[in-house]
Amino acid sequence: MADRQTTDISEIIEKQRLTAFVIRLVLLSWIVVFFDGFDMNVIAFVAPDLSSLLHLNRLMLAKVFSTGLFGTMIGGFVFGYLGDRIGRRPSIILATASFGVLTFGLVLPHTYGQLLALRLIQGIAIGGLLPLCWVLNIEYVPRRYRSTVVTLIMLGYTIGNSFAGPFTVWMVPRHGWQSVFIFGGCAALLATGFLVLFLPESIRYLTTKNKRPELVAKIVRRLAPARPVDRADRFVVSDETGRGGEGFSVSMLFRNELRWITPLLWTAYMASSVAVFFGNTWGPTVLQTLGFSRSTAALAVAVNSLGGALGGLLLMRFTDTRGAISIAALPVVSVPILLTLGLTNLTGSAFLVLNFFSTMFIVGTHFGMHSIAGIFYPSAYRANGAGWATSVAKVGSILGPLIPGMVLSSRLPVKAIFTIFAVCPCVVGIAVVSIGVLQRRMSRRDAGLQGAHSVASLAAEGAPPE
Repeated sequence: MADRQTTDISEIIEKQRLTAFVIRLVLLSWIVVFFDGFDMNVIAFVAPDLSSLLHLNRLMLAKVFSTGLFGTMIGGFVFGYLGDRIGRRPSIILATASFGVLTFGLVLPHTYGQLLALRLIQGIAIGGLLPLCWVLNIEYVPRRYRSTVVTLIMLGYTIGNSFAGPFTVWMVPRHGWQSVFIFGGCAALLATGFLVLFLPESIRYLTTKNKRPELVAKIVRRLAPARPVDRADRFVVSDETGRGGEGFSVSMLFRNELRWITPLLWTAYMASSVAVFFGNTWGPTVLQTLGFSRSTAALAVAVNSLGGALGGLLLMRFTDTRGAISIAALPVVSVPILLTLGLTNLTGSAFLVLNFFSTMFIVGTHFGMHSIAGIFYPSAYRANGAGWATSVAKVGSILGPLIPGMVLSSRLPVKAIFTIFAVCPCVVGIAVVSIGVLQRRMSRRDAGLQGAHSVASLAAEGAPPE
């Protein structure tokens, strides 16, 4: 046993480039997340058909949508636990297969209660998939690419969401409303087959949990073909302090610097969700109330959605190279824009242009929050950390649609909505700057730990440290 070689998984991952192995993992994740977004949101476009079939009024239909959203909140907790308990790979496969079957099953309900139950369970599977995909990918890429990879994956969700509308418009007149659910379910099940064949388990997870050394050795050979490795090696993850043998408890999310980072992350994520879901749910209505035509409002919201994706793409490399503090730039810029929209008499094209930029910065900020949701937690409980963050953020996604409804129902001017929502990016900016300061402190500590580990490894192997 004294001759066992120590193989540092952290070092291998940090030194690798974006290999074909990693690119395939990102592509697989992108495809699965695309159908996650499609299956989550396509129901909104067949709502009139469901309402007619099941005799649903607007309130009942709203509860169907809210039930799915509530399910996604539960899913973050449930699948976060499973991801750390049984592994990232089986949990992702289970989530994808589940929402595929349940999307297919949405053609079957004959009663309002059955539709609610199916939508709840479908939401659990859909909500559990996203954080698991982020976690698996950031555990395979160097730190300098983590935010970039998560942002690219989340573009899959955004595009899948956007694709649902035009696909439904084309599909329903030809094959009926059931066809969109059949397509979404079958596509997700087909994607599940590809996951079974090609999706790897997280090498960091396997190492920290002391599982399947032969598989760890096999993956190392694929990541670093020139490096000699054997299943008998001692595999370590030197840049993490989490212990794989512990069972998860929520208190783990508040250890050391995490006692500050976790509540700050949850606060920023929640405030960001409030702002984003305000635009998603009330954007067209607010614009029409301000005098824009229905077609103009619909086009503006679609263009704004693309602008949000652009904001995320512009931000991702800065987040990787300069840390989480880079995200603060977008909410800082969005605050004066929102105040201008809310407090001035701006109208017409000028209003739409400023509204586009406000959406770009707000949604871009949300992409940034996705990209950092899981990076601060050790592999031993990273899925739980990301799952809890996304689930707590769902509180904001529930409040986002409620607040504008209250304003529109009051005697306040419609434009007051923009002034009120300027509070959200203020909160996000303050929280993210604080996280960035703590992140730099953690990076310095982790660099010291990794350096000490390297010296210890050299000493153990009989070589003098340089």
